[in-house]
Amino acid sequence: MKNVVVNAVGEQCPIPVVKATRALRAMTEPGILEVHVDNEIAVQNLTRMASGHHLTAKAEKTGAAEFVVTMEVTAPVGDAPAEEPELACAPDMRSDFVVAVDTDVMGRGSDELGRTLMKGFLFAVSQLPKLPKTILFYNGGAKLTVEGSDSLEDLKKMEAQGVEILTCGTCLNFYGLTEKLAVGSATNMYSIVETLAGAGKVIKP
Repeated sequence: MKNVVVNAVGEQCPIPVVKATRALRAMTEPGILEVHVDNEIAVQNLTRMASGHHLTAKAEKTGAAEFVVTMEVTAPVGDAPAEEPELACAPDMRSDFVVAVDTDVMGRGSDELGRTLMKGFLFAVSQLPKLPKTILFYNGGAKLTVEGSDSLEDLKKMEAQGVEILTCGTCLNFYGLTEKLAVGSATNMYSIVETLAGAGKVIKP
């Protein structure tokens, strides 16, 4: 397996996509292509590029303005055509709606089924053409943003694309999970109410 690292920090669209495409074409064997950038729009465009090449991509926020997009290359891309500039420089994929999650299960009946449904729900949100501006987690929903959560990868991917992930700090404390928060940041009830009041639309699973 060959690992290739592309540094596109400080670069604006379409440069990160151009650099990644060139590196991808130069790979003659399976491996991992890792692209470092410093803005959410670049993450969104690189994720689209990976999808266009049918590659599995993982995006993660590693710092205040540090992001890594990792693509799993199972076969050489070679001279596959690059994406058109307008696709590479697509507009911001975030929209003015908020997702509010108040439990770690979805629906009533079986909790086991409910946890599976909630995982599927958050994955589906991550695949929307327009991502939410913010995802709020409170009460039992706080369990979804901590270490061991089955939804961490999907949440980190959305965070890397600019989605704000906020978890109720009081709720984390109540469940003894304050030190285990693994994505986004803790918030308070005032901010939760302010976010909900300012949303164009609120979706609850």
